[in-house]
Amino acid sequence: MTDRYTIHSQLEHLQSKYIGTGHADTTKWEWLVNQHRDSYCSYMGHFDLLNYFAIAENESKARVRFNLMEKMLQPCGPPVDKPDEA
Repeated sequence: MTDRYTIHSQLEHLQSKYIGTGHADTTKWEWLVNQHRDSYCSYMGHFDLLNYFAIAENESKARVRFNLMEKMLQPCGPPVDKPDEA
C-alpha cells in the first residue's frame, strides 16, 4: 500500500511541476496542444534541425523560425467547446 501511495504522490508532484505531463482532467485537445508546442520548441532549439527545415522548404532560417512560432499560437485549432454540466 505504501508503494502505491508514494508512486501516486510522485506522479502528482510531476504533474504540478511540468505542464506537459497532464493530469486527470486533461482533455485530448490540451494534450495534443502540449505535444505540438513541445515539438515546435524542440525544432527551434536544435539549430541543425532548423537548418534542415529551412533547406527542405527553401526558406530562410528566420522565416522558418517565425512560421514555427506562429504555429505555436493555436497548433491544433481553436479549443473544443465543453458541454455545460448541470
